[in-house]
Amino acid sequence: MLNDEICKLRDKLNRSIEQGDDYSVTYQLSVELDELIAKYYKELKKNKKKIGMENHAN
Repeated sequence: MLNDEICKLRDKLNRSIEQGDDYSVTYQLSVELDELIAKYYKELKKNKKKIGMENHAN
């Protein structure tokens, strides 16, 4: 699930920051995390619309 991927990548980003990794590595992890979070909210919004449509059909 996206939640698990987000948590794993967030932990990886935090370790990168704590270890003082090169900025480009930390930045890339941050960008990847942002993309996953955006995908998560997009799917959440899509699912809410789907549920709303099902409720109106009943």
